[in-house]
Amino acid sequence: MWTSVKRVIKAGLVNFYRDGFVSLASVLIITVTLFVIGSVVFLSATLQASLADLRSKVDVNVYFISAAREEDILALAGSLRTLPEVKEVEYISRAQALLNFKKRHEHDALTLQALSELPDNPLGAVLNVRAKEPSQYEGIANLLKSDTALGGGTKSIIDSVNYYDNKAAIDKLSGIIRATERLGLALALFLVIVSITIAFSTIRLAIYTSREEIGVMRLVGASNRFIRGPFVISGILYGVASSLLTLALFFPLTYYLGDSTEAFFSGLNLFRYYLAHFGEFSLIIAGSGIVLGAVSSFLAVRRYLNV
Repeated sequence: MWTSVKRVIKAGLVNFYRDGFVSLASVLIITVTLFVIGSVVFLSATLQASLADLRSKVDVNVYFISAAREEDILALAGSLRTLPEVKEVEYISRAQALLNFKKRHEHDALTLQALSELPDNPLGAVLNVRAKEPSQYEGIANLLKSDTALGGGTKSIIDSVNYYDNKAAIDKLSGIIRATERLGLALALFLVIVSITIAFSTIRLAIYTSREEIGVMRLVGASNRFIRGPFVISGILYGVASSLLTLALFFPLTYYLGDSTEAFFSGLNLFRYYLAHFGEFSLIIAGSGIVLGAVSSFLAVRRYLNV
């Protein structure tokens, strides 16, 4: 058995080196396929970074009356943090709210003059609430609106919740996120399927050129397994060579695009991402190349040459 395995491996290596032009064409086509698969991985990373940035910009502000006690507001903030749908709660005091207001209107002299004439700070404290998903803001807002015990009596300390003012924008953003995720998945699947189909056709053509050799092997009584073996080995070699070439191509490409992607995709530097996930990325590319080469060779011999 070991002798047969060695013969199969040797025959596969001979086929790979003997048919140099065919092997080169197969390697280049599989490289294109693996490059598309790798690009889909990077596209998914940039898409997730962009969507995460969009989610981080959506929030709900809870405005309190100026007479609200700080301990009551902090107690409410603590209660909100215990909710499973709440990601983060930021407390902005009355003094900080006033400073933020002055900064926003630093070029509006009339507004600042009117503010300075007031005897006291007219602004109340604010809680900035961020949910894990934009669709969860409505439930949080309804909870705040319905809780009449927040003020320790019949009167609530909450002045307003701006979710209802921004509801249309939040709903639209949620729809964009869902549509973008579905479109990205559909595009990735389409590109991968097209690339795999082209690679399979190329390997089928490469095996077709050896049809006379396969016929002779059948005439002398070679088993189907022994006939398929060398082509499967050649397919694995195609995948390994293509994987190495693909990984080598992505190194200068991500280095060149790293700064640009960091500026456009929420701080995601493709080169740093490539280096940080090189192990997982290599497994995806190498595994895809080996499986694609081996399976395509196996199916091509079986289906198209009637072995």
